[in-house]
Amino acid sequence: MKHTGRRAGVLFLLHVLWAGASHAELTGGALPADEISRQSAIYQSRGDDVPKGYVIGRSLSSYLYVLPAGFTGSLAKLGPDDRWLDIGAGEGRAVMDYCTSKYDGTLLKGAGPRTGRKAQAVAMSIEDRRTAQWHQTAARLEANQLQYLFGRRLREYSPAELGKFQVITDVMGGFSYAQDLSLFMEKALAFLDLDGSFYTVLQDVRTENTSRPYYAGSPFLTEIVGADGSEVRMCSWLKSISCVEVTCEAKPDWSPPLEVYRIRKTCDKVEVPSLTPVHFAAGTPPERRFRLKE
Repeated sequence: MKHTGRRAGVLFLLHVLWAGASHAELTGGALPADEISRQSAIYQSRGDDVPKGYVIGRSLSSYLYVLPAGFTGSLAKLGPDDRWLDIGAGEGRAVMDYCTSKYDGTLLKGAGPRTGRKAQAVAMSIEDRRTAQWHQTAARLEANQLQYLFGRRLREYSPAELGKFQVITDVMGGFSYAQDLSLFMEKALAFLDLDGSFYTVLQDVRTENTSRPYYAGSPFLTEIVGADGSEVRMCSWLKSISCVEVTCEAKPDWSPPLEVYRIRKTCDKVEVPSLTPVHFAAGTPPERRFRLKE
């Protein structure tokens, strides 16, 4: 998860100063076109052009390692009528691992016996990164047990198209990259079934245990300020969303440090406090700053 795309490479040349003119906040949520273009180039990169920090092949074992402990149990409880959505899935290795014997034989040890068919697993990516292994795995499984969605962002799907999911994951996907974070959360929670859980992660973000950003002279990767300019921690903002129960866990020993989240949906009248994007600099993941609307 090392963030390598922020400081190296001509294509991904980014802001090195957070103060002064380069830090001037934008109005009306408009974001710089050149940074958006650089970010799009990262999404569309292929082969040797894929920046080192843009990981597209994370396995399910890496999800089990980094996400909160409850994720293992949530996945183990899924049955054939349930569904799991993985946002920012890249090659879809995590959902492939889940649908194959690798999950039952090695990754689920200690979580209890597995019987019967598994849940439908849906991988979502901006770009199509399916491999020959994906197509071979999907061909061996029952129809629609493994699905891959690409070419559109989460916000472009409707509930009628996607339906509901009992588990949603995002490991360095849209939650780390979205230009409109409040809209992303509104959409993710709309697709989450009642009592379902959304598991996600951010790196290099302010927590109770971090006093300064990981990279000297740089901001935290994701920051929120209140309408009065005061700092708002990510965990606090997530807990201000109605109809959710949020747990936050800092992992300060990672490089960069991480904070991982479990967001359980407790009722349907979800309201997400609105954020206006005021800074965006392309990267893997990008630098983002949001202002909380009154």
